[in-house]
Amino acid sequence: MTAHITATPTGVTTTARLCTLCEAHCGILVTTERDQVVRIEGNPDDVLSHGYICPKATAMGGLHHDPDRLRQPMRRVGDRFEPIDWDTAFAEIGRRLRAIRAEHGNDAVALYLGNPAAHSSSVIYGGLLRAVLLTKNFYSASSIDQFPQEFAAWRMFGSNVLMPVLDIDRTDRLVILGANPAVSNGSISTMPGAKNRIRDVRRRGGTVVVIDPRCTETARLADEHVSVIPGGDVYLLLGMLHTLFAEGLCDEATLRRQCAGRAELAGLVAAATPESMAPLAGVAADTIRRLAREHAAAPSAVLYARIGVCQQTNGTLTHWLVNTVNAVTGNLDRPGGQMFATPPVDAARYAKYLPVAYGAWTDRSGRHKSFRSELPVAALADEILTPGKGQIRALITYAGNPVLSTPQRGRLGAALESLDFCVSVDMYLTETSRHADIVLPPISPLERSDVNLLFPIFSVRNNIRYDERVFEPAADGLEDWQILARMVTEMLPLPVRAVSGRAANAVFGRLSPTRLAAAAIAAGPYGVLRKGPWGLTVGKVRATPGGVDLGPLQPRLNKLIGTRDRKVALAPTDFVTAARQLLASVDEATADGFDLTLIGRRHLRSNNSWLHNVPAMVKGRDRCTALLHPAEAAARGLADGDPVTVTSATGSIVVPVEVSDEIRRGVVAVPHGWGHQEPGVGWSVAAALPGANVNLLHDPARTDAFTGTAAVNGTRVRVEAVRPESGQPAADLERQAQLGDVARAGQRAAGVLLESVQAVPNGVGMHEDRGGRG
Repeated sequence: MTAHITATPTGVTTTARLCTLCEAHCGILVTTERDQVVRIEGNPDDVLSHGYICPKATAMGGLHHDPDRLRQPMRRVGDRFEPIDWDTAFAEIGRRLRAIRAEHGNDAVALYLGNPAAHSSSVIYGGLLRAVLLTKNFYSASSIDQFPQEFAAWRMFGSNVLMPVLDIDRTDRLVILGANPAVSNGSISTMPGAKNRIRDVRRRGGTVVVIDPRCTETARLADEHVSVIPGGDVYLLLGMLHTLFAEGLCDEATLRRQCAGRAELAGLVAAATPESMAPLAGVAADTIRRLAREHAAAPSAVLYARIGVCQQTNGTLTHWLVNTVNAVTGNLDRPGGQMFATPPVDAARYAKYLPVAYGAWTDRSGRHKSFRSELPVAALADEILTPGKGQIRALITYAGNPVLSTPQRGRLGAALESLDFCVSVDMYLTETSRHADIVLPPISPLERSDVNLLFPIFSVRNNIRYDERVFEPAADGLEDWQILARMVTEMLPLPVRAVSGRAANAVFGRLSPTRLAAAAIAAGPYGVLRKGPWGLTVGKVRATPGGVDLGPLQPRLNKLIGTRDRKVALAPTDFVTAARQLLASVDEATADGFDLTLIGRRHLRSNNSWLHNVPAMVKGRDRCTALLHPAEAAARGLADGDPVTVTSATGSIVVPVEVSDEIRRGVVAVPHGWGHQEPGVGWSVAAALPGANVNLLHDPARTDAFTGTAAVNGTRVRVEAVRPESGQPAADLERQAQLGDVARAGQRAAGVLLESVQAVPNGVGMHEDRGGRG
């Protein structure tokens, strides 16, 4: 029995582990009796979350016990699925994928990795599978939620891994742009209990400002909320930089020591006066100027931006300017500013030697360039549906639901049906996996043990924590990495597979991610190979239920930077050129009938579509609503709760309107992750819920210019009342109402069972991997 597990004579056991449903990875205590979860609560000894959890953590029991969760491989036969054994499944997968590759080439087989892949160390085997497939058609959720941030880091610091972390625990001034950490608990700045950390900034005399079209949950904690036009962030930042240079507010000593390109940057922003930027940002010139002055005057300050910025056509430029504002004010690589963690496995130190392969290949249209050896998922449907050499004929999806989570003009479902073969590694029959020929379900998160090595790279405090399993998996259950490892051996070339396939399986069977992590940690900056007997080992981490605190972030950019001159590139030529073109262009108003700008939003109990089959997470009023300002609602004759159609040039959905003055005029917000009514889905609670897929409204051709990341913030739409004479929308609404009645009845029945697994939440949180500005 490890220190992570305590048991009583009555058979009640409490296990200290992590909630792996979002990047925060909060420490939790899972109490079980026999084979049932009876309570989940925050672990007060956790070195990063300090007892904080959000309602999602309490859903881990619901996920584990969910009767809809698949527990053995399934094979599609006609319009239904039947169970098969693992050996049969892997043999058929190998045979069919190898045949397709032999006939049509390596690029005929594609791979898609979803966000949950990063929430365990199994992602290592996802990368290995990608390497063995030898395909150019590799996609992931990164091109929905973070590529602009990575690209800006690569061009400025010489490595895409060097995305700076927000040092929230020591800053005097926190400015948040396009993020909602009070709900998300941070992303690429992992900070569980973000609400408390934000409050702490103010308690110690600091200031918090939130810049967002909506007065978000985070904005309600701040000293100031600045309402910006969606997509206006880039102009606001240009105006701030103009002020910093024009008024001599830059930290010139730090610029000379740390940065290159000062003159070029100053020349770029010379014409970007706050007065000229104000109408484009929707923020008064005096406010832009004051934000710049206050940032420069604070003892320490940090501008933090995330997914609301990434999901814009100017996402890369905006993230570049965020980093630049911090750099020129001396707030890069110093306490209280933007910093870089020293994780137990210091991947950032060596990532600069890995090529990002930008533009090494493109999609077949030639429009989208590869970045870190993958293509943007916005091109996936076209690459499947367009005939010719290089057409995708088989697809493997791992831990992802791209039919629901990516903008493909609603064509991706039909595209998957057209494939010669499709495999999904998934716990459910989702909107995506229902199209698969074979579905391979991993065991539940509570049946796995792990040491995640990715999120410590982006944590706001250096740490390492062990994720202990709660339940022993079934004898025939497989972990994610075991499934991926078997697929790797099936895709080995025939001579290798015939001679050593069984041996490779035996080797992989012993090389669990935890074993690999043990070796990496031992060789890392805190490991026994460097620090001697007092150094870090996986065994020591496992023996410490709250994890190991490795101290605050330390200045270290000089050891990590990968640019040729070892200076921060303030003015990459391609960025400056694009910014000049942006400033020179004039947006002409078009009479296209679309008078509102669409953004996304999150709810603390929702995380993409992952938790929509857990009744406790979807109870209450409908959350898939169109959030609209009262003046906009009145102009359309709408009242709160009225059904509306939201229409773009690409599609139309029907949802209720939610009237609130928390959102800016001219803007409408609809959450992502809903719309489960497709035939054949296997999660019964989710399928009965009202809601619609907002990605049907987004044009996949609208992307960030540098990375091809889908620009799902900024879509132009109109909102209209649903009227009986409008035909199909009313029919859709009636069907949604009927489904809602079924869902609520199911929720009431299932809620009785799930009450036993609900702990009293002592916080809120949300993974900010998708969904606009929080």
